[in-house]
Amino acid sequence: MQSSTPTAPPAWKAGERHLLTITDVAFGGDGVGRLGEFVVFVPFVDTGEEVEVELTEVKKSYGRARLVRVLRASAQRVEPPCRYFGGCGGCQYQHLAYERQLEVKRKQVADLFERIGGIDPSLVAPVTPCPQPYGYRNRIMIRSQWNKPEQKLNIGFVRGDCGLVEDLDECQIAEPALNEQIRHVRAHPPPKGGIKVVLRIAPEGWEVPRDSFFQNNFFLLPKLVEIVRGRLLDSGARYLVDVYCGVGFFAIELATLVERYAGVELDAMAIKAARLNATNRGAANGEFLSGTAEALLPEMLKAFSAPATSVIIDPPRKGCAPSLIETLRTVRPAQVIYVSCHPATMARDLNALTAEDVFKLAQVIPLDMFPQTQHVECIADLRCGNGGLDVPSGASEPCPGSGAGGVLASVPLAGRLDNRDGCRDDGSGGPLPHYSGGEARMRLGSPPTAEQT
Repeated sequence: MQSSTPTAPPAWKAGERHLLTITDVAFGGDGVGRLGEFVVFVPFVDTGEEVEVELTEVKKSYGRARLVRVLRASAQRVEPPCRYFGGCGGCQYQHLAYERQLEVKRKQVADLFERIGGIDPSLVAPVTPCPQPYGYRNRIMIRSQWNKPEQKLNIGFVRGDCGLVEDLDECQIAEPALNEQIRHVRAHPPPKGGIKVVLRIAPEGWEVPRDSFFQNNFFLLPKLVEIVRGRLLDSGARYLVDVYCGVGFFAIELATLVERYAGVELDAMAIKAARLNATNRGAANGEFLSGTAEALLPEMLKAFSAPATSVIIDPPRKGCAPSLIETLRTVRPAQVIYVSCHPATMARDLNALTAEDVFKLAQVIPLDMFPQTQHVECIADLRCGNGGLDVPSGASEPCPGSGAGGVLASVPLAGRLDNRDGCRDDGSGGPLPHYSGGEARMRLGSPPTAEQT
């Protein structure tokens, strides 16, 4: 007589080797395989591959493993050009053909939006490719760490499998001028381990304080602006509010499309730079205010008229504060253009914005601002839901309950914003050492050349 007691699953242990078939590539870059019902995450693989792995971490319902060998390779597997790939934690996808990377990222974004935000995957467009998948980053942060066993200072990036620094002298995804800077740092190393050094190339024609944010891919940036301009034009908005405006990039690039604009930012140095940028670039039809969006947005939309206003938000990777989401739901501008480098937090925020049909999502457009890595930029176009949505063409219907039009009234100033590093929050307080090398690059309207000028 057979027992009705279910058989306990095997007790998997770290160090064991197993054969897996990869069924998916999850957001973050790890492939997904299964040992029965036990999920195993393994990096540097592709869907459909058969691989041998070694378990490195075992939890109750899932584990992590390292790739030992590929038994049956994907047709999209390629030889990584970087000799540090697999050790350095900066890239996750160099083993995949670039077209395959775009497919993987589009599926990941669509899956995340459906699971977290309840968003129809058909609203997610194909990923816009980068014209230069290598040598594109204009800003990197390298670390130093004392290597006690070898009695030397490691300078490079944190490994993907531990907290140690991978010693390196070049980065394949960085612009050539930054690789020159890496060699300069190695020749003149920091006095001790644990130091972070920011290397950057200044954007041509823009004032950017050393700790202020600017997009880190000059090659795809014109396309990012083109898409945002198209969505703003489609809305028919007459006014623009740029939240988390930084040095004023979006507000200034979009200024010719609206009668008036305003930028909001807590970083006082960035606001000072934004005002200078506006003057230098002839964007005289707006102003930049230091303060929180939650405090300033209601008055702005009374002055501008919410039914005629588009709000663009480009927050840090942690997403928007709940108070800002609630403010947007209360003041109800005609359009919200949400730009984000973190699809998961973006999906969470879109779910909150579209609750009770306060806003309706028209489209999500991913852009590959970070080739070879797990990161992807997304633009979401939301229209105020009350009164209907006209998509994809035509102006959105006005939202009720907004103030009268007019010019922007004076608003009190205050505050400071956390620093951002491209797609990453640094998490450390205080300024970081900076090196700059090479000439300034990329004036919008003139695509950058492939070689460093």
